[in-house]
Amino acid sequence: MKWFSFSAIWKEISKIRWPKKGDLVTNSIQVIIFTGFFVLFFALCLAVISAILNALGVL
Repeated sequence: MKWFSFSAIWKEISKIRWPKKGDLVTNSIQVIIFTGFFVLFFALCLAVISAILNALGVL
């Protein structure tokens, strides 16, 4: 297992492109906004479905 040696592992680790601080902040903000959008979307869907079921007398 030639690939399972310290030199091969170190060679693969050196190929990793670690994100810069600016990229990390930008990506984190995008994830938070995206998650917030879906929270609002599903809350709105729940409210609409609940209103429809209340109008029908199911709830």
